[in-house]
Amino acid sequence: YDARTDSSTVDDAIYFTYKEKPWKLPTVLRWRNIIVFILLHLGALYGLILISSTSPSTLAWSEYSGNPGACLVVRLHMGKMEADPLYLRCDILHAFSLSMCMQKNIYEWVRDHCLHHKYVCTDADPHNASRGFFFSHIGWLLVQEHPDCAEKKQKLSLSDLTTDKVVMFQKRHYVVSMLVLWFLVPTLVPWYFWGESLVVGCFVPGLLRHVAVLNATWLVNSVAQMWGNRPYDKNINPRENKFVSFSALNIQMCVIIFLFIYFSRFLNGKTSVLSIKLSFTCFNQCLSPYCFSVMSYHHHHQISSLSLFKNDLLH
Repeated sequence: YDARTDSSTVDDAIYFTYKEKPWKLPTVLRWRNIIVFILLHLGALYGLILISSTSPSTLAWSEYSGNPGACLVVRLHMGKMEADPLYLRCDILHAFSLSMCMQKNIYEWVRDHCLHHKYVCTDADPHNASRGFFFSHIGWLLVQEHPDCAEKKQKLSLSDLTTDKVVMFQKRHYVVSMLVLWFLVPTLVPWYFWGESLVVGCFVPGLLRHVAVLNATWLVNSVAQMWGNRPYDKNINPRENKFVSFSALNIQMCVIIFLFIYFSRFLNGKTSVLSIKLSFTCFNQCLSPYCFSVMSYHHHHQISSLSLFKNDLLH
């Protein structure tokens, strides 16, 4: 998408010229997703019952496999060092991490998250917090997306992702990698290495772990958009919420991304140093796979260059 063909200026785009339509469309339910999430949460509840008979090793494995991105902090400090041999290795780990989380592939996650940061709390925001807690937490996955969201999604230029071999490989093979890394590995490791029962392996490090990570991630979209203080900027929507910070460990990164949007126009195209400083500031706030597997992609691919940021993210 070429920003030069847009009638708005760069400054106007930063302050969001998009206007919501005055009428509201009827909600169309996605019954397949509704059934899947009901079954996942029922399985997680059964996993809670099994915790009393779960070995400490399996509980430790559940926690570890729930945060596969924790080893990837170096990726946030890399700036634009694509020539570094560590770059490819970290990108592969990002793909591994997101497949283990089962939260869409990297390409779709980055696309949706860019849309969220540009059109936050509007109909073009995939998980619009102005539609209430339930919608922003899980409801947005249970209904058909708003037409404005679908339209704006098509206008995002993600050429930096389509030319990334690791991203596109994971996109092509996401279903297989997700089934292996999300379910089979967490379930079979306790059974194979220390003799845990397959039932416990399925419901504790399998389903309970996954549902816990999902809800911790969703809290950033719901609770952290509604309740808490705003120590960085009282004019932006994201909040600092201690409960969310404890459960998801990534809210400060989301807040700082919003701040970067507002302050980027004062920079002169040299944002790699700022990227490194922001990453260092958020070191202790980004330990979940939600943040590491894709937020760093969003941070690096969409924000490391000011011109790329203006053309690809804001238009």
